[in-house]
Amino acid sequence: MVRHVGFLAMLILGTQIATAQGLFEGSASEPARATEEVKSIELGGYARGAAYGGGEAYDYSSLFGEFVLKGRLSEGKAFLFGDIRFRAGKIFDQSQTDLQLKEVYAGFKGKKIDVFLGNQIVVWGRTDGFNPTNNLHPNDYFFLTPDPDDQKLSNFMLRAKIRFTPQMELDMIAIPYYRPSVYRYDLFDMNEGTRFLDMTLPAANFRNSGLAARLNFELPGAGFSSSYFHGYDPFYGYTIDSLNLSPALDIQLRPSAYKKDVFGADFSVPLSTWIVQGEAALTFTKNYEAAMHIPNPDLYYVLALEHDVNGYLAILQYIGKYTLDYKELVALVIPTPVEPTDPYYMAYLISLMQYGSGLVYYESALFNRKIFRQQEKTNHALMLSVSKSFAYETIRAELSCYYNFTSKEYLIRPDLKWKTSDALSISLGGSIMKGPKDTVYDRAGKVLNGAYVGMTVTF
Repeated sequence: MVRHVGFLAMLILGTQIATAQGLFEGSASEPARATEEVKSIELGGYARGAAYGGGEAYDYSSLFGEFVLKGRLSEGKAFLFGDIRFRAGKIFDQSQTDLQLKEVYAGFKGKKIDVFLGNQIVVWGRTDGFNPTNNLHPNDYFFLTPDPDDQKLSNFMLRAKIRFTPQMELDMIAIPYYRPSVYRYDLFDMNEGTRFLDMTLPAANFRNSGLAARLNFELPGAGFSSSYFHGYDPFYGYTIDSLNLSPALDIQLRPSAYKKDVFGADFSVPLSTWIVQGEAALTFTKNYEAAMHIPNPDLYYVLALEHDVNGYLAILQYIGKYTLDYKELVALVIPTPVEPTDPYYMAYLISLMQYGSGLVYYESALFNRKIFRQQEKTNHALMLSVSKSFAYETIRAELSCYYNFTSKEYLIRPDLKWKTSDALSISLGGSIMKGPKDTVYDRAGKVLNGAYVGMTVTF
């Protein structure tokens, strides 16, 4: 592996290299179009160390060192991009050494049509943080670093972009096989006798492929788009694989994926010194009445206001969800105890066993609803993010706060970035999520809460 990486570096360094500060900032999946006469080769990357810990479940949630190499080539109509990461450390008490191909793809860039094939990260939607129309890439929610973008994972996909005019573009994507998000249910503090099995992935065939399209408009005074997605959701719930109450409690749960169809739209409009953004997605699912891991159809929407207040950039978001065909879960009633001498005692024992198994199904179905924010017919939340730069743009402080009025859960994330030189930057911050007992944030917060520090040198 080292020999191959060295050969790649020598091959790139042996040609003309154009390296600039911030060379690969932003989305790598949106390459700038070059003229056919220009050949451009760029090489960059960084090395960093990061530590995350201090939570309830783990003293050290994440400790690792990482080396990242990014390369981009444009020659005529040919284009390639690679983001390769080497990482070693300890994640949730498990030693890991990983080679991650964050993004690796090749393509063709013409005046009217671009085509890319390979592992890509594509983000749709115009709102920050919460994107109802963004269904194209999975996330590793349990990879804890100072940069939330590190959690984004690529999908293997075929992408074609057609530019009808400079202001109108059609983006079409095919995803041949399903790659789920990393959501570590097994790390949650579940009841004794409960364990999670590995996920069974859908077969890689035409029927299970994902398809998406987005018609985007970028006008001088506004931007907006409409989109469609069909396929398996990268985010998922779980089912009960097996249940035994005797002789000892044994509940086996299995993460399970589901298909959906999503019709979405978004917009961004500047109004004087304000920017107004909105995004909504109408999702349809099937068999949700019978399968606890499949959410109901719903309408998921976000409205955001962005404004500069005396040098502080503030973004306020309202996040809402309306669940269609909502029916309340009915809690079971424990059978009335009877004496062993009662002639109905055997019937009582049978009903008690039925109550126990029914309670497991009820609690599992309820927690799935909490995962999908469908525990009530409507779900309402606010998020406020305030940021400001100091010391001639060398220090940037940000504070993000989220509160869900329906579930009473909240999240607080402070972050401080100090750019000590052109090459060296230091990050400090933390994340606190809390909620009432047995909510998602209550269980996940015990694993994900903590403080972090990171040091990065770019080249």
